[in-house]
Amino acid sequence: MKILVIRFSSMGDIIYTTPVVRCIKKQVPHAEVHFITKPDFQYIYNNNPYLDKLLLLKPSLAETIADIKQEKYDYIIDLHNNLRTAIIKLRTGVKSYTFKKYTIRKWLSLKLNLKLVPNTHIVDRYLKAAEPLGVVNDGKPIDYYVGEHQLKDLLPASHQDGFVAFIIGATHFTKRLPNPKIISICRDINLPVVLLGGKDVRANGDEVADAMGPKAYNACGVTSLDESVFLVSKAQSVIGFDTGLTHIAEAFDRPIVSIWGGTVPDLLGVQPYMVKDALVAGTDISCRPCSKFGLEKCPLGHFKCMVDMPEAPITAFVNTREK
Repeated sequence: MKILVIRFSSMGDIIYTTPVVRCIKKQVPHAEVHFITKPDFQYIYNNNPYLDKLLLLKPSLAETIADIKQEKYDYIIDLHNNLRTAIIKLRTGVKSYTFKKYTIRKWLSLKLNLKLVPNTHIVDRYLKAAEPLGVVNDGKPIDYYVGEHQLKDLLPASHQDGFVAFIIGATHFTKRLPNPKIISICRDINLPVVLLGGKDVRANGDEVADAMGPKAYNACGVTSLDESVFLVSKAQSVIGFDTGLTHIAEAFDRPIVSIWGGTVPDLLGVQPYMVKDALVAGTDISCRPCSKFGLEKCPLGHFKCMVDMPEAPITAFVNTREK
């Protein structure tokens, strides 16, 4: 049986598809499992032993449809559910099962401050789409297969015997703690801190590291994504915002503090998945959530969801997980 799983973006959403691919491969007899995504996200399935072939979205939809037709699939599992995947399913004529997005319910929940979306993790909703193939949740975490790296090549000697990874990057401003808040939390953490993120938060990391001195090492924009994932996998614990690297950290069963500002995990179904030791931190204020995916600034100007974030539970959680 030849099965194509579709999810084009983004990093966090794609990492949560890995249990679906694993469960199909292990539970469907003689399954050949393929996955299609955008070229920017192919690294998520590098070295994944449950995937037989990775297809990449082409510049034109016609080219992509031609590639899919050539493979002669028995089933499509559509985990993206947008206009583009609808066209693919229509044009290929392959029998398909599609994940429920609850788009209208999410919009109403956001606008009316109601809870209309089932409090079900997105992994379970993805797996529901594969249920007609006899697939059930195996109760295991997400998969990510990191490359071979050495701590001595990535960190100063002061951080190699134990550190906390603090992921300070996120696509949108309303997902990030302000730098003074990050600095304050780092000061109360007992272990050395490694700051992780992309080049876009390199300056933020410099400001935090300058305030902290040798206790904090700024790896933002210095380490590659795979190197950053490796560091997360070796951390004593992880602190992060609603961003892809924080979700990838769930693959390694590290203690995780997941910090949420203008977005909330229940609306998206992306609270830490199958992590034995996790703290979901957020501020209980009436204007939250202000968006599904984050904004460039606080709509009300006060940014209380992050400015008023309680620090003591975060630092206590991290400090009690030292080895």
